[in-house]
Amino acid sequence: MVNIGYHAAKFQGKFNRSLYKAAVSQIVNIPIKQTRQVPISVYALSCERDLPEQVASIRSFIRHVGIPDTFTVVSDGSYTESSCNLLRRVHPCVKVILLSNFLRTDLPQCVHDYAQLHPMGRKLSALMSIPINGTTIYTDSDILFFPGGIDLINLSKSDEKYSLYLPDCSMSLDERIIYDDSEKLNPVNGGFILFRHELDWSFAIERLANLQEAPTYFTEQTMVHLTMHYNHGEPLCTKKYVLNVEDQFIYSDKSASKNIALRHYVSDVRHKLWFNVGI
Repeated sequence: MVNIGYHAAKFQGKFNRSLYKAAVSQIVNIPIKQTRQVPISVYALSCERDLPEQVASIRSFIRHVGIPDTFTVVSDGSYTESSCNLLRRVHPCVKVILLSNFLRTDLPQCVHDYAQLHPMGRKLSALMSIPINGTTIYTDSDILFFPGGIDLINLSKSDEKYSLYLPDCSMSLDERIIYDDSEKLNPVNGGFILFRHELDWSFAIERLANLQEAPTYFTEQTMVHLTMHYNHGEPLCTKKYVLNVEDQFIYSDKSASKNIALRHYVSDVRHKLWFNVGI
């Protein structure tokens, strides 16, 4: 039996995205009604393919959280010059930098090798290169922010010392670098991280360096998972910081509301992102 709601949602999302993509050069010129400054630096790694998502994500952050000190888009190298200029037009706080110019010069060789081999290796190298000066956020381009995102301001002012992570809704780990079943507990999603300090990556780096086979898609997320727990990272509230696919096979977006801070629209529900994009 055909699931009409699921297929209608996929069609609607695709259609909405096509309209946004066609109009994105005009959308970036529309002022965002926001004056609140927030003491947060934001970083995102993205590519030309995800330009519409990146624009929508930035605009939702500014609209619902506030104007960060900087919102730095790290290009994986695929963004054209015109797309880089378009991103900068979203807001004066937006900066665009090429990944090769962003990376730390002292990254371990195993990370360099992974970055040469796989896009997720480039993401790992970007995460490890983010400078942490005060509250710093990494966010994937497929995350939308909602009115509850004002909670991030409270978190940025907190005296708590541990970084915060977005709990994953599945066990998406590279088990080759998991040495004990207990290390699988409380899975971390690498799409959103609130850094309060520099992370010590050494524990996970040793696992990567010892990996005999080539790292793969989920190796990066497993590196983040191991590192967050090694550094005593704490989970964000899943009622406000949403990552789930429970509504994958129905039409509506069950999670979107003014009370949540964000939703990570992972691949299974990516189309629903376009149900909630405000200009």
